[in-house]
Amino acid sequence: MKQDEIDQIIAEALEKDKGKSRWHRPSRRRERVMLARNVLNILFMLGFVAAILIYFLLPEQRGLYFTVGITALLLKIAEFVLRFMF
Repeated sequence: MKQDEIDQIIAEALEKDKGKSRWHRPSRRRERVMLARNVLNILFMLGFVAAILIYFLLPEQRGLYFTVGITALLLKIAEFVLRFMF
């Protein structure tokens, strides 16, 4: 292949790709799902920390510990489902 042929191929590819951007913005739906996932992850982390604190600071409150811990896990499962559904 000669340099002229290579230059022609590159020029054609650039012209074909001219209107497209490599860094596409995500769609509105994808942005909303990402926001929901981020909120669920933050709530999960807060619940996880709260469960650990309850476990060590209030050892007699096992019911509260399990409630907060299971709620945090359910939030993480919801985020996990969102990750693969959308």
